Amino acid sequence: MKNWRKEHVLIIGAARQGVALSRYLCARGSEVTLNDSRNADQLAKNLEPLKDLPIQFVLGNHPQELLDGVTMVCISGGVSPEMPLVREAHNRGIPVSNDAQIFMDVVPCKTIGITGSAGKTTTTTLVGRICRAGANADQKVWVGGNIGTPMITFIDEISPSDLVILELSSFQLELMTTSPNISAILNITPNHLDRHGTMEAYKAAKRRILDYQKPDDEAILCRDDAGSVDLASYVKGRLSTFGWNIPMDRVPGTYLLDETIKYFDGKSETPLLIREDIKLRGDHNVLNVLAACAISTAAGMLPGAILEGIKDFGGVDHRLEYVDTVKGAAWYNDSIATAPERTMAAIRSFSESLILLIGGRDKNLPWEDLANLIEKRVDHVVVLGEAAPKILSALEKVRQGKFTIDHAAGLQEAVKLASERAEPDDVVLLSPGGTSYDEFEDFEERGECFRTLVKDLH
Repeated sequence: MKNWRKEHVLIIGAARQGVALSRYLCARGSEVTLNDSRNADQLAKNLEPLKDLPIQFVLGNHPQELLDGVTMVCISGGVSPEMPLVREAHNRGIPVSNDAQIFMDVVPCKTIGITGSAGKTTTTTLVGRICRAGANADQKVWVGGNIGTPMITFIDEISPSDLVILELSSFQLELMTTSPNISAILNITPNHLDRHGTMEAYKAAKRRILDYQKPDDEAILCRDDAGSVDLASYVKGRLSTFGWNIPMDRVPGTYLLDETIKYFDGKSETPLLIREDIKLRGDHNVLNVLAACAISTAAGMLPGAILEGIKDFGGVDHRLEYVDTVKGAAWYNDSIATAPERTMAAIRSFSESLILLIGGRDKNLPWEDLANLIEKRVDHVVVLGEAAPKILSALEKVRQGKFTIDHAAGLQEAVKLASERAEPDDVVLLSPGGTSYDEFEDFEERGECFRTLVKDLH
């Protein structure tokens, strides 16, 4: 195990990952410098848990002198590896890591890692519920990673008999050199191209969840997603799959047949649950359940635990979350949709007349496929945020008069305009397709603001 007392670690990014890692390293005797481009006033809430620790804070900029005497640089998920300070660290031969990799270096128990362009949090939450339902009396199941509190916070409480389930983003994976014992790639579709530059670089980051597995580890891929299943040649251990239809070539996996989710072990099939047991809206969520069943089975969970974990699950906040009914129209919060592909999945979850709120900050992603779906399925669109010109251009190219458009300055005006258009039995859906950073701290703050604005319509 690494002796952190000899290390001077520069942590870039004072969000939850950077703060959690600062506490972990301070407790182990490291000299810690925490750096962020924001000033002390902007970070007051974030830094409160660190006020009694011997940490050097350098805020407001990223001077290269920070690297003098540093033995390791750790970056938070929102910090690009291409920023000048990180590039200079590489030039000087200083190792660059993150909290997820440091956690994987020391975690004493079996790990499950889940990544994908969409569905990570829902699937991770489902797997956590299933594994808690099926865990032994002396086994604790930990769920975290890219969601909730960083797992490094709990490392001293985790025992060898426990199970850790991690949601892992491409931002975390691109620096990682350890793979979980069970690794799942749900799907790979265009996302975060503003960060990774190309689809090839984005896929390579996702693939790292497989790259360091061992022969006795297991990988789970989606048969119906080319980006996922195309990585089968990189699998180093056992392979399982999930998808709509029966697995081919006797590969173990889950599928849907006659409205029943079944698991095929290579020889025989086992029914797990019926589709009616799934409370989540949309075919994309059925795929998430199929994935969760395959992952949980790989972890040794039995059908009873799988059914118990899934049957009463109503979803995760900000993911097709029902907010309220106002004057007969149902309002849904899908603030997590920060890519057009996710908005398309949300639209397909509804058959009702639909008013769609889209926009935010663009991630250098194409909007044309979403525009074509809007032409077929949406009655009215309210466009907002920095991405509005790009979205409006895509919409005008396909528009044949079937839907109407409003342009709002921000979310508050968008809700007002949507409420003026909404009629009884309509669905009003916030599923932006862009990030929240043009108006909010994150997608959660955007979703919470949306909830408040909708409640205020009464």
